[in-house]
Amino acid sequence: MTSVQIGALNAEIFHNIGAIAEDENKLKKLAKYLRRLVKEEKDPTLMSKEEFFAKIDEAEREIAEGKCITFDNMEEMNAWLNSL
Repeated sequence: MTSVQIGALNAEIFHNIGAIAEDENKLKKLAKYLRRLVKEEKDPTLMSKEEFFAKIDEAEREIAEGKCITFDNMEEMNAWLNSL
């Protein structure tokens, strides 16, 4: 996107914000949406429901194939975690 296009987009956004500036409910909705939009961009761990369940399915497949680590007690688990 060119700087001219970005400038035009910014102008459109600010114009639209000005159009709702007197409506408190619309401003609250906009603020809520913007917080959610910013959070999505900053949090790389967010995933869709489909991606989440695909990861679960993959983990279950790996467990069925024996590609997992098991521990007999907490000390073994802690020793393994400390080795990482």
